[in-house]
Amino acid sequence: MDINLLKLDLKRDEGVKPRIYTDTVGKISGGVGRNLSDVPFSNDEMELMLANDIKRSVADLDKFIPWWRNLNEVRQRVVINLCFNMGIGNSKKGLLSFVNTLNFMMRGDYKAAAAGMRNSKWYGQVGLRGERLAKQMETGV
Repeated sequence: MDINLLKLDLKRDEGVKPRIYTDTVGKISGGVGRNLSDVPFSNDEMELMLANDIKRSVADLDKFIPWWRNLNEVRQRVVINLCFNMGIGNSKKGLLSFVNTLNFMMRGDYKAAAAGMRNSKWYGQVGLRGERLAKQMETGV
């Protein structure tokens, strides 16, 4: 069987939708007719999505705050984690809304950067993650 022809048939018949939607029988779906209500993601699919999401976060960081690469590895992971969680955003939402905190990071004042993280709305929303990331930012370990 020609799998490429089958893929073309299915794309034509199911449609190609890059977002989540509710199908004609009320099932949550996405992609090429993927029934997300009944068919869970496989480990391979989750790993692929995670890898793509990390790449997107790193690309956003490179574009908007390229100095992040000067941080040590632990602090780089914190910044990627923040971007992954909130998105890069802008001055009103997302990581770029952490103007003072980012400035502290850029200047190497990691204690103040951690304090900024702790004083944010985000910190109250993410539970233990917030304190763990703030400590990593503050200590670099």
